[in-house]
Amino acid sequence: MSTRVLAAGDLFVRNELFVDALRAETLRAGTSGDLAFSELTLPWPVEPFGRVAEVDEASGTEEQLIEALRGAEVCVTQMAPLTRRILEASPDLRLFGISRGGPVNANLEAATEHGVAVCFAPGRNAGATAEHTLGLILAAVRRIPQTHVDLMAGQWRGDYYRYDDVGIEIRGSTAGLIGCGAVGRRVARALAALGARVLVHDPYLDDLGDLAGIAEPVTLDELLARAQIVSLHARATPETIGMIGARQIAALAPGSIIVNCARGSLLDYEAVCDAAESGHLFAAAFDVFPEEPIPAGSRLLTTPNIIVTPHLAGASKQTAANAASIIAGDVGRHLRGEPLAHCANPEVPAAARPARP
Repeated sequence: MSTRVLAAGDLFVRNELFVDALRAETLRAGTSGDLAFSELTLPWPVEPFGRVAEVDEASGTEEQLIEALRGAEVCVTQMAPLTRRILEASPDLRLFGISRGGPVNANLEAATEHGVAVCFAPGRNAGATAEHTLGLILAAVRRIPQTHVDLMAGQWRGDYYRYDDVGIEIRGSTAGLIGCGAVGRRVARALAALGARVLVHDPYLDDLGDLAGIAEPVTLDELLARAQIVSLHARATPETIGMIGARQIAALAPGSIIVNCARGSLLDYEAVCDAAESGHLFAAAFDVFPEEPIPAGSRLLTTPNIIVTPHLAGASKQTAANAASIIAGDVGRHLRGEPLAHCANPEVPAAARPARP
């Protein structure tokens, strides 16, 4: 008996990536003929994600998913919504795989009530985000975007060579990382390889592990007092909202930089603009924002020495392939009746997702 799988991909994590990863996973288990696929292509990122009913950061409509999920036991997706209404209309659904670092587009409470396990893909974009973070640090300390724009406009800005206007090198600087998960650990190793002294603050960090001898764990206040480069890598939680505000920025040494490729809610961007305009910050660089897209008229678009990219840190071909592969692994476990590796609602009983005969 075949298992019906809906691949609800988009223009980044495409359906063929899901299908190829699932076929490779089932081939390893000797069950490659047991999947029957249907497909739905969602419009993200050409059309921004948004709120769908009670879930956030989703693409597509409830009506689309209800129709596409008819008879499907498994859905693999990045952006499709999983709402109470969709669950009520999809009695055959047993596993909903979200190829993102967290299942923000799923109603976990309703999924649990309906016996639907939700899995996700932690660490899928860690490499890409770490590289983008390093790129923003380099762009900020060496004024790369500004000097490019000036040169393209016909201005040879030799005046940037004045001592008061040049930036610092990473070598010999102190870098402070707030958050030390998959991304932060990669950034720590890269900065240390470039000769930086690396500080990390993470209240959930019990053991440095492979960062022993590379990074020094410190309190947040100590990190702010010592670091010239501060990069945010914390998760968005009620405790971390606004954790870096005017007081914390004022504690930094004059001429410091701040980089954020994590979540916009971690940082007071108005305070950053104030500090950049006053010259207290040498530069700042961001890939995430409290409101996306950035609204017209935002100070972030006009304040000098602020670099912005449109939430692209995780955008790489490897990220898309990793996302599909991680989810395919849990689909394979579901089919074999094994515990899921990355289940967001493990309280769903195993009996609700039995192995296929």
